[in-house]
Amino acid sequence: MRKILFVCSANKQRSKTASDYFSEKLTAFEFDSAGTNHKICNKEGTQPLTFELMKWADLVIVMEERHRKLIVENGGSEFGSKIRILSIPDRFKYYQKELIDLLEQKAKPLILNA
Repeated sequence: MRKILFVCSANKQRSKTASDYFSEKLTAFEFDSAGTNHKICNKEGTQPLTFELMKWADLVIVMEERHRKLIVENGGSEFGSKIRILSIPDRFKYYQKELIDLLEQKAKPLILNA
């Protein structure tokens, strides 16, 4: 079973939506999500991105280029080949219809080709 990790800043809106949504839709895959901003994740009670999660994932889908950059700069250069960028800005709420539409359009093909 392929393991897919979604990453955004706080693991509250975009990556959490992606993980929850695709967990229901694509049951042949295993999904998780995390945030790059540990301070906000700890404050909000969401999951911060860890080295262990990066190792666990077969494919890491980040919402913005800055998330990829943060991962690589913080010692994750070995993970560079499994990171894909969706270019979805931080302006959506959890499970917002427009966000779901973008995830279907941008993330689903990456997952199905993983």
